[in-house]
Amino acid sequence: MTGIERLHSIMTRLRDPQTGCPWDRVQTLESLKPCVLEETYELLAAMDNPADKANHIEELGDVLLQVMFQCVMAEQNGDFTFDDVANAISDKLVHRHPHVFGNVKADDPATVLRNWEQIKQLEHKKEKRHSALDGVPATLPALLKAQRTQEKAARVGFDWPDANGPKEKIAEEMAELEKEISSGDKDRQKRELGDLIFAVANLARHLGVDSESALELTTSKFSRRFRAVEAGAKAAGRNLKEMTLAEMDALWDEAKSDEC
Repeated sequence: MTGIERLHSIMTRLRDPQTGCPWDRVQTLESLKPCVLEETYELLAAMDNPADKANHIEELGDVLLQVMFQCVMAEQNGDFTFDDVANAISDKLVHRHPHVFGNVKADDPATVLRNWEQIKQLEHKKEKRHSALDGVPATLPALLKAQRTQEKAARVGFDWPDANGPKEKIAEEMAELEKEISSGDKDRQKRELGDLIFAVANLARHLGVDSESALELTTSKFSRRFRAVEAGAKAAGRNLKEMTLAEMDALWDEAKSDEC
């Protein structure tokens, strides 16, 4: 029995209406959404530390479980099977890689992406998709959604030739935000701030940087240094609420220098 066959057998038993697990039996697609999201984020964390192979394997397994869980639910309803899912993605991969499985020539990643997008557009004509932006999940985190939207537009040629375009756009949006900050109009400030963040995400894409990962890196750095500030205050017998900003800044600078 292969690993996939074993997982399928276990999940089928857990979902058995009479002898299965009381929790697994009552789950629905709606109730599983938080599980899928949580397991995906845990896998992303594991991907940041690939040296921990055991944890990487475990988190990949947790995501695979979510796929198998839904497939077994679908089997019970007579909708589709795990094999249907595996064959569907296999067919898609073959169809969208004509440079590997056919006679199309594509010698660089950029050409592959352009061909991929053109093939997708042809496929989606049958699904009543009419925009190059169709297919960006509405539930993506906002920053990731911005970058994915920009990527799709770029694949059909709607893009600056290099990073200078988004750099100039950032300066333009910053000036517009400054104007609205002076106006005091919160709605306009929100719109202009959104424009600025969108432009920064575009610059990240042109630099080959994932904006979501970049922001996560900075947030983690801030958290690490702030905890060091808290520890420094505690060591001095002080409470942060009682300290001046200058005193906290001094502890912050110490935390920065310790990382160098």
